[in-house]
Amino acid sequence: MSFERPQPGADPADPRGALLHTQTPSPTAALPAQARTGETPSTPGTATPCSKGNKGKDPASPPSNTTGPEHSQPAASEALEPGTHRPRPVPEAIPDQPDGEQDRPQGAGGQERRTGQGTTTPGQPTPMRRDGDRLRFVGAATRRIARGIDLDEIVMGLCRATVPTFSDAILVYLRDPLPVGDERPTGPLLLRLRRTDRIPAERDTEGGFSPALQPEPPEMTGLDAVGAELCEVRPGSALAEVLRGVRPVFTDAPAARAALPELLGDGGEFVVPGGQRAILAPLRGRRRVIGAALFLRRPERMAFEADDLLVAAQLATHSALGIDKAVLYGREAYIADELQRTMLPETLPRPTGVRLASRYLPAAETARVGGDWYDAIPLPGSRVALVVGDVMGHSMTSAAIMGQLRTTAQTLAGLDLPPQEVLHHLDEQAQRLGTDRMATCLYAVYDPVSHRITIANAGHPPPVLLHLGGRAEVLRVPPGAPIGVGGVDFEAVELDAPAGATLLLYTDGLVESRLRDVWTGIEQLREKLAATAQLTGPDHPPPLEALCDEVLDMLGPGDRDDDIALLAARFDGIAPSDVAYWFLEPEDAAPGRARRLARRALSRWGMEDLSDSVELLVSEVVTNAVRYASRPVTLRLLRTDVLRCEVGDDVPQLPRLRQARATDEGGRGLYLVNKLARRWGATRLSTGKVVWFELGSSSVQI
Repeated sequence: MSFERPQPGADPADPRGALLHTQTPSPTAALPAQARTGETPSTPGTATPCSKGNKGKDPASPPSNTTGPEHSQPAASEALEPGTHRPRPVPEAIPDQPDGEQDRPQGAGGQERRTGQGTTTPGQPTPMRRDGDRLRFVGAATRRIARGIDLDEIVMGLCRATVPTFSDAILVYLRDPLPVGDERPTGPLLLRLRRTDRIPAERDTEGGFSPALQPEPPEMTGLDAVGAELCEVRPGSALAEVLRGVRPVFTDAPAARAALPELLGDGGEFVVPGGQRAILAPLRGRRRVIGAALFLRRPERMAFEADDLLVAAQLATHSALGIDKAVLYGREAYIADELQRTMLPETLPRPTGVRLASRYLPAAETARVGGDWYDAIPLPGSRVALVVGDVMGHSMTSAAIMGQLRTTAQTLAGLDLPPQEVLHHLDEQAQRLGTDRMATCLYAVYDPVSHRITIANAGHPPPVLLHLGGRAEVLRVPPGAPIGVGGVDFEAVELDAPAGATLLLYTDGLVESRLRDVWTGIEQLREKLAATAQLTGPDHPPPLEALCDEVLDMLGPGDRDDDIALLAARFDGIAPSDVAYWFLEPEDAAPGRARRLARRALSRWGMEDLSDSVELLVSEVVTNAVRYASRPVTLRLLRTDVLRCEVGDDVPQLPRLRQARATDEGGRGLYLVNKLARRWGATRLSTGKVVWFELGSSSVQI
């Protein structure tokens, strides 16, 4: 039932006519007009001053308005005049109901609250005033709910907006699991209690609230034990019918009263106060019901009215739509996170002679995708390729382009191409992807045997090398043009990479922002590395993981304008005494000579326990190499934490493991390697291929 009553003579099409709510006008008196700001309201027996709304009227004529109640409205005929002043909006506040109204019995006063008729008590809000309070409350509550961006914030906003202004307690149930978008839920409809909120037994008077009534009714104290388990909505049940109806209902209705035990559990209906002091509101999203909200009032508080069902419907609708958007946003954020995670290496490899650490920071927590990437790719000969790149922008498109370029770089690295050739092919790939696909990239190859590093640059910030003594140096590498420009030659430079030094590769998000240019940031990075190295002394390099954290600490509040990718490499190298290298002519005697050379090297290193296995596997691999090679075959043994053997030839075809038949005379060499070796593999080179295997032993000495 509504308090709205159109005035006689009001045009139903006039939007102001819907706001005219008052008692039945007296046939002998009219209601006074609302006074303008700064004007004196009319008094009994005094004519109203002439205004824009009554031009042309005789000032001596009897006044058109007389006195009336304090909260009365303009007459219908005057409300339709274009010059009539509308009442000023009241600030967004929900005034407390006077005690006299709360304690008024459901007699004549209750009839007045429901119909808007009857005699009003001085100081008591009229029905129109309470309608205005409802409108202001709904506006403030929906804005609070809309401020939430995730599921918990929206549900909390609903609870905080309704308790204690609209209800004394609230229970919010949500579907488990929540469907996303157009997904069709599978299985039965399950509701899980997501959140409860109620007025505590002792209110916090420091927050501006008056103390609650004591003691708290037993009906409200029982809420703590309600809804601890899942609620299954069975088809055809009373709860299913209430949820299907979508509209909020009072729980004293037969259908809702029958649905309470199913929702709250056995005995839960006794927690709900009697009378119209509980509202069950289904939460319906864009396509289906996703939950329910139960609003409760204490027995001593004024019961809900019919118009409160409209308020509950507005709260339920806004909350359900907000939950739908939050679920969709969460799914999109999950997809973006998964996309970015799969584009970047999940774990870094552990190549011989180098230790690695990395960091990645998105430009914003709400958009965790971007075009920055890093990579470490093991190469033949215990070498490793270090890559860092930055695609223009930080969006889903940039992440997709980054993934294609990273895959291309890995494929080119597998071909063991020189760094400048890798950048050249990346440039061609970027042009095939589109005309505006721009990216910067730095590609470096570290050789732990020769302690050298080869670097090629495509418009990327130069790397910084931190020496063992604490000196930080910005490496001089050719700048080059960004990938995607086309028609540009890239250059490579070969530099020393001493043992104990640390190479830092990064993207421009680390050194460039709105507050500083890129070269200022590079200088600050160099100083930060030097200061960090001094903390550990000249003979001990700083720990790699801690060094990455220290580098990121240099970022200020305004320095996060772009994604940041960071790759740090600590060069340990391989000592010359741990390397044995030979050339073997492609002849029948090559396998026997390879066995003798391997036995001598193992004896010199104190690894005689591996002699039998190494001689057998070396003989098999060398035999396969000299059978098809036309140039000398290389044999190299590396002693690190494992023993690694590498055999290279000029034949590009890679060997393939196959199961030899009983009548075959050959084809069992790789089978033996696969059974006896710890790991093995084959890599194609620009000049042929390398077949390698590793053996581990407790007798290996570092």
